[in-house]
Amino acid sequence: MLQDKDRIFQNLYGLHDWRIKAAQSRGAWVGTKDLILKGRDWIIDEMKKSGLRGRGGAGFPTGMKWSFMPKTEGPKPHYLVVNADESEPGTCKDRDILRHDPHLLLEGCLLAGFAMGAHTAYIYIRGEFYNEASNVAQAIQEAYANNMIGKNACGSGWDFDIRLHRGAGAYICGEETALLESLEGNKGQPRMKPPFPAGVGLYGCPTTINNVETIASAPDILKRGGAWFSSMGRPNNVGTKLFCISGHVNKPCNVEEEMGIPLKELIEKHAGGVRGGWDNLLAIIPGGSSVPLIPKSICDTVLMDFDALREVKSGLGTAGVIVMDKSTDLIKAIARLSKFYKHESCGQCTPCREGTGWMWRVMERMVKGNARLEEIDELLEVTTQVEGHTICALGDAAAWPIQGLMRHFRYVVEDRIKNAGSKAA
Repeated sequence: MLQDKDRIFQNLYGLHDWRIKAAQSRGAWVGTKDLILKGRDWIIDEMKKSGLRGRGGAGFPTGMKWSFMPKTEGPKPHYLVVNADESEPGTCKDRDILRHDPHLLLEGCLLAGFAMGAHTAYIYIRGEFYNEASNVAQAIQEAYANNMIGKNACGSGWDFDIRLHRGAGAYICGEETALLESLEGNKGQPRMKPPFPAGVGLYGCPTTINNVETIASAPDILKRGGAWFSSMGRPNNVGTKLFCISGHVNKPCNVEEEMGIPLKELIEKHAGGVRGGWDNLLAIIPGGSSVPLIPKSICDTVLMDFDALREVKSGLGTAGVIVMDKSTDLIKAIARLSKFYKHESCGQCTPCREGTGWMWRVMERMVKGNARLEEIDELLEVTTQVEGHTICALGDAAAWPIQGLMRHFRYVVEDRIKNAGSKAA
């Protein structure tokens, strides 16, 4: 269980003022200059020691990602891009940071930008986040007015600017290279990699893209030390994490907890338990809509971290915990997700463009039982043709919910088809 003294996001629920004076009273912008004066190498080493893994879904080690940027400034400027395009269904953590603690993010931008030799950061925010964008814009103005950013940021000798860019509401722009395309004014379509953004990113310059929660966690980690952060959780799965709990629970919420907390404890302690009691649980999607669901038998004991969920063939993803009780029509729920991914495909890759629509249409027939039993295996075969065969991970995101359904609840689909067939007869 996470102790209050170890919480990074002290205003997650907006109970206090988010503006700069209140943020400073909670520790933001305190000692920032001293951290910068310790140098780029010290910051990156401390981030590596912390064991922080990216909080946007992929879980790539943050310190290592920062170290990929060129060590010296060449003719091309370096950029930091913050991914605030939180579009994953079931995920709502970044918006609360943007809304209630934007100065944590801005301070993190300065520290991360300095560590990577970047004089400019772009925050790419989801178009629908109107109030969040408003608060971040005001926070940026406050930071400029108080000399926290701009020329000689925090008196450190480092010039640093932050720009806010509002997206147009496309899920695909949450993928880092599609986000860069959108920032440049192009259609939001993922780029082929390599080259990777650290070499050729925004405007063809060295760029690092990080999630809001990742960057907002950096100031506390650097102030308290990487060893403090890595003391929580399990090896390779350390620190604190924001979890978004929604669906059939008594108290849906966002909560900061220690990585590796048992899923059952997380729901019982913070979300008031499953509606109708734990025994009424059917399944949970543990990491946002793109990861495979897991049945109650696994939910009873599984830990909420990257490795534990991978072992049960799911994933932590963004930690968007979607709880489904026994009243849920699982086939209909997964068909709804299939429709979402079909709608959000950019259409660039044939397996995704054609496969997402095909999978959704088959799922819609399965909802009604209007399918043949052999089509279950045909559908799974198509998911493997889409998964891993696209430029970005949207193909995987469309395939995995269906694979999770068939892995654990194939009998439900078979019963639906058989019963529909007997009724027709």
